[in-house]
Amino acid sequence: MNFALILLILVLVTGVAWVADKLVFQPARRRAAQTAVAQFDQQQLALQGSGIQGSGSQEGNALASARAKLRDDKLRQPWWLEYSASFFPVILAVFVLRSFVVEPFKIPSGSMIPTLLVGDFILVNKFDYGIRLPVVNKKIIDLGEPKRGDVVVFRYPKDESMDYIKRVIGVPGDVVAYQNKKLTINGEPVPETALPDYFDDEHIAYFKQFEETVGGVKNRILNDPNVPPYIMGADDFPNKQNCQYNSQGVICKVPPGNYFMMGDNRDNSADSRYWGFVPEQNIVGRAFFIWMNFSNLKRLGGFQ
Repeated sequence: MNFALILLILVLVTGVAWVADKLVFQPARRRAAQTAVAQFDQQQLALQGSGIQGSGSQEGNALASARAKLRDDKLRQPWWLEYSASFFPVILAVFVLRSFVVEPFKIPSGSMIPTLLVGDFILVNKFDYGIRLPVVNKKIIDLGEPKRGDVVVFRYPKDESMDYIKRVIGVPGDVVAYQNKKLTINGEPVPETALPDYFDDEHIAYFKQFEETVGGVKNRILNDPNVPPYIMGADDFPNKQNCQYNSQGVICKVPPGNYFMMGDNRDNSADSRYWGFVPEQNIVGRAFFIWMNFSNLKRLGGFQ
């Protein structure tokens, strides 16, 4: 479901209703209210002149109340306009916030464990890499580019209706080698330090854990010693000729305008090793904050 498109349609529909109300319907209601009140006042004057209606305080209060009710009835919006036009400012604010500032996502899988857990609700910065038009995701103002080590949400290249989240490992022009589960970028081994084994609640198993430094960003990764290093079942993808697959893993040169992504849960992540590079136009934003996990209420705060 393309929620951005649904939100845009709601903004347009409620916006048209709001503008139409301000320019057409509201002035018409005011004229109708003025006409009705003027006719009411003429009727009362005619009744008083003929001596049919008295002028006591009780009758005066009742007439004032009837006059006010008549005016309010004429000024009241019809139900369909009340709901559509009144929701426009709220829907517009949500649309602008979600499209240009931050967007919430939920982590559906364990490919980014231990950095992100299944069920984490995260916020994604929508302007770090430039301002993009909603729905079409076309960049109109360039403010920056993804850097190595960033955790990024992007549209899955093989099905752009799906959003994926991975870590940027290679930027355009980089040569990324993942051989025997050791990462090298442009011939430089990525520093890693062994940490205590990590217990994964989902798989009910321990995995080897390391601290890795990519692009100056320290993050933890997991390796499963029972999984072989070679890549099984790699798909066909654009620029696959830039990659060399062997029994130790894969070596890829990142083409211009593309990025090489990997999950922190290295042996449980379908990423660029399997389905290829991520085009720049597929980038949604940089993930930076966990704001809720209903299974673990202590998971709150920023991450790298």
